[in-house]
Amino acid sequence: MNIAFLTSEYPHLRTGTSGGIGTSIKNLASSFVKNNHKVHVVVIGQKEDAAFSDNGITIHQLKNRKWKGLSWWLTAKKIEKKINQLCQEEGVELVEVQDYLGILAFVSCPCKTVLKLHGSDTYFCHLDQRPVKWWNKFQEQRAFKKADAIVAVSQFAGDLSNLIFSSNRLFEVIGNGIDSHQFVPAPPNSNNTILYFGTLIRKKGLLELAAIFNEVYAQDPTAVLILAGRDTADIATGATSTWEVMQPLFTEQARQNVRYKGEIPYSEIKKEIAAATVCVFPSFAEAFPMSWLEAMAMEKPIVASNIGWASEMITHEKEGFLIDPKNHKVFAAALLRLLQDPNLQKEIGTNARIKIEKAFTNEIIAQKTMEFYKKIV
Repeated sequence: MNIAFLTSEYPHLRTGTSGGIGTSIKNLASSFVKNNHKVHVVVIGQKEDAAFSDNGITIHQLKNRKWKGLSWWLTAKKIEKKINQLCQEEGVELVEVQDYLGILAFVSCPCKTVLKLHGSDTYFCHLDQRPVKWWNKFQEQRAFKKADAIVAVSQFAGDLSNLIFSSNRLFEVIGNGIDSHQFVPAPPNSNNTILYFGTLIRKKGLLELAAIFNEVYAQDPTAVLILAGRDTADIATGATSTWEVMQPLFTEQARQNVRYKGEIPYSEIKKEIAAATVCVFPSFAEAFPMSWLEAMAMEKPIVASNIGWASEMITHEKEGFLIDPKNHKVFAAALLRLLQDPNLQKEIGTNARIKIEKAFTNEIIAQKTMEFYKKIV
């Protein structure tokens, strides 16, 4: 097949920083290319209009158009022109579009469109219990109802999207995939390191993590918390840095055992995971997080949030521990149990890797996705 992805992010030096959406697209696109499918990725919001090849994937960079009051419309028409060109001149048969900010809302395509539910702004605002901008919701709802078909990375994400957009659309559930040949098992370098990697933001449970680590440190003063990821502003307080908001939440003693390493290149994150004893993800708002898959693939035991999507990835007390992040003492107890029991670390980590190999490798996810694409086309 000949497929295009329409996205606001893609992990490459020329396209800027990327989160889980971009990583999942690259994983899927790379698997398609290995199976002799042709893949284009259209990345919007770029500094220039350009095109280049990334290991067989053709990347098209699009710079947003700017005109006071009409930027959104002019940009949509520019995207539409590019998609039409790819369909008519390059033979693209299907376009997969991310749901965040409703890119598809005012773009008409001559080929089939699949909306991929990674988590819209409306979705995350709902989980975060804060108001969504009406324009963002309008675009996302329009895109949701306009797409020819929908894929959700989790049942939870699909069900909640139907609820918040007052719809009852059918959707296919296909989780994210992980390169199990790149993320491989690695024994920890110590027995007392807890790693969080990802964006530093309130919705990821970072403020709860401070309180949780205080509980851990009180019982095990050798425990060390490592934080790796891009810092962001805190919407609730107006602070320009979530890290600055976090720091006063630690006790003075516990704070001495916290290391914030800042944003780390994606190519280097494996080293941090490899060195960790346990990975921690107390998030309140996800759809199907790549970070969890990466830790699981490297046989790292996880203590994570028990909300919505989590049970679709991890069976509690088998491939990890799923606990309410607001229950600081119970969450901390699970971390301590893993830190103090190497055999349990090994058991949980091994089970996590098995889960990845059975359900979430790039090869498995690519095959499921391609089968669904063929039905749509």
